[in-house]
Amino acid sequence: MKKELFMLLMIAIGWSVQGQTWTYSDCLEYARQHNISIQKSYLTEQSANYSLEEAKAQWQPSLDFATTHSYGNYPWAQERKNDYSSTYGLNAGWTVWNGGKRENTIKQQQLQTEINRLNTGELIRSLETDLLQVYLNILYAKESIGIYEEALKLSEAQADRAYRLMEAGKLSRVDYTQLQSQAEQDRYSLVNARGTYDSRRMELKQLLELGIDADINIADVTWNEDRLLAELPPMAESYQKAVEVDLKIKGLEMSKDVSQLDVAIAKAGHMPTISLNASAGTAYSAPGEAFGTTLKRRWNESLGLTLAVPIFDNKKIKTAVARARVAELDAQLDIDKRLTDLAQAVENWYIETRSARSRYSAALTSLESAQLTEELTAERFELGYVNTIELMTAHNACIEARHSLLQSKYMAILGREMIDFYRNGTVDFK
Repeated sequence: MKKELFMLLMIAIGWSVQGQTWTYSDCLEYARQHNISIQKSYLTEQSANYSLEEAKAQWQPSLDFATTHSYGNYPWAQERKNDYSSTYGLNAGWTVWNGGKRENTIKQQQLQTEINRLNTGELIRSLETDLLQVYLNILYAKESIGIYEEALKLSEAQADRAYRLMEAGKLSRVDYTQLQSQAEQDRYSLVNARGTYDSRRMELKQLLELGIDADINIADVTWNEDRLLAELPPMAESYQKAVEVDLKIKGLEMSKDVSQLDVAIAKAGHMPTISLNASAGTAYSAPGEAFGTTLKRRWNESLGLTLAVPIFDNKKIKTAVARARVAELDAQLDIDKRLTDLAQAVENWYIETRSARSRYSAALTSLESAQLTEELTAERFELGYVNTIELMTAHNACIEARHSLLQSKYMAILGREMIDFYRNGTVDFK
């Protein structure tokens, strides 16, 4: 029954997204609600909240009821051969002071709760950048399809023109076969481009946890050249902002605080513990007086204060303190490593973006030249001044120039978005 309900749910989700055009914001919002890793992180947050409630509850006294019942048999006794006895009692206890261990444990759990919340935020941020790269890959693959569609139309038209010239006796069959082969090559490239597009869409479906039957289409994004080539902010400023908004650094700093509290908790093992205990109870045994009379006569109450002073513990406390200090140093090293990784990431994206922009500007000029060369070569081919090899070379050079421009364009877009992400801590892609 559960399996059938699950299948119906998957079908319903598939129908709900069928034919829908998704923007980047739509993808991100859906992923936040359905991504399994994020859902598991939310559960970890809940578990940390329960641990915090448990730590706070240590300030409350404990209370329990205990009763014991026993039956005795004395087979060789001269008088009473068996008896029955029972006890009933309420026991209460409260730790008055334990060296600050209780307070530090609560602080520790509060920090751990916040760390788990930051971990969830870091997962969402990672999802944002993963979605961004997949989204741009889909747009890139979609435009690649357009390039090969145009190339195929042109090569087919050239092949048709070559066939008519061959029929008229103005072109050899070898030249016609070469142009026909060019058209088939462009058709093959178009099939590959469509396969790449489908693969990229599958990657997006996996990130969104969509079913196999879901059909997803993404919205196109228009980027003007001014935005593409706009001046980048200073790299040092971007790094500083990245450090300020980075959730992982904040989580590591809190982990260091947790380690410092571990040291305090371990040191508390050297301190005495004061606890207050109280109990009330009664007992009954048979044979003897009436049950009610016995319970009343044996009713007792007690109140006590216990002081426990540690003297020798086989170096357990000393070892715990040493381990806590090592964990504190390790946490600081994690912070230093994250700062280094963050600096390298920011610098790398600046290098990639600047390089992509330079290639984009060069590719614009190269494409204009390649298009003009292809047009002139086609005209000269019509007049019989160039052979098919030169025509095919000009055609392929134009396709390559288009791809170089497209690739550098999307690398520049991704680089700019990633720089903004490190500066702001979120992706604002529209």
